[in-house]
Amino acid sequence: MKQDFALVTRYIRNLRGGSQPILAQASDGLLYVVKFSNNLQGANLSFNESAGSELYRACGLAGPSWKPLQVTDAFIDQNPDCWMQTAEGRLRPDSGLCFGSRFLGRENIRLLEILPKSYFKRIRNYQSFWLAWLIDICAEHIDNRQAVFIEDSAGWLNAFFVDHGHLFGGPKGNVQRGFQASRYLDPRIYQSVSSRQLFYFQEIAASLDADKLWLQVQELPDEWKTRSALSGFTRGLNRLSNVKLIQNIVDTMVDAQRQANESENGKRQVERKISGPILHIGVQTTGSRHGFDTRDNNCHACV
Repeated sequence: MKQDFALVTRYIRNLRGGSQPILAQASDGLLYVVKFSNNLQGANLSFNESAGSELYRACGLAGPSWKPLQVTDAFIDQNPDCWMQTAEGRLRPDSGLCFGSRFLGRENIRLLEILPKSYFKRIRNYQSFWLAWLIDICAEHIDNRQAVFIEDSAGWLNAFFVDHGHLFGGPKGNVQRGFQASRYLDPRIYQSVSSRQLFYFQEIAASLDADKLWLQVQELPDEWKTRSALSGFTRGLNRLSNVKLIQNIVDTMVDAQRQANESENGKRQVERKISGPILHIGVQTTGSRHGFDTRDNNCHACV
């Protein structure tokens, strides 16, 4: 495989989430959220996470860096706590290459997950959520868009998009849902956006270098490239290259958001109970979301 990878060397702890990831250190000295190839969500998870990360990066959206991680039989046998829990009992993770997403791993970093409305005006790149929604619709994202927010010393927040495992029809590659399924849980984050900004997002979609993305996908481990994953990726790129379709999708997004704002009259729309808006400093603690190191991640916010 052409792409660089590292060995998983030290188990730290289990993380919550449907894929039952773990937090571990790799041979490059960095911390990663590790998702095993035989995770409980589906065989396409590693492809979706990696290809989705590259798609978001190509669109200029902020997110964690990632790399394939080699998990050895010795590591798995020496760390039985990393085994996955099923209804039938414990499941031993498969050895081999798995997906690793950079973990924040630094002190004095304030992470926030769900924000009160008063915080929205402090998000530097809030308009990125419109572009992320557009991409997710085209790429058949079947779950709510997830993001974490990093607060800088001046109190500004930067959104970083995480967890792409449900792109391209989901981890099993066989699910279809409505276009609002991939919207961020709190639709109030979709603040007013100008026609000029929307046109800019359409230009980003139209200017995607599909050939470059395909080359990156070809470098992924062969066992990650299932037929359904490649088919979903192809459909996503085809939609993003269809100028007329993109215009129709953007119009639909704007209309849907306008109706949501009018019908709810500013009421918060969330589909689950929230235990608290702020994560512990330096440690990701809830759900399947994960922290990550923002150093040297070769990505930026689009606005």
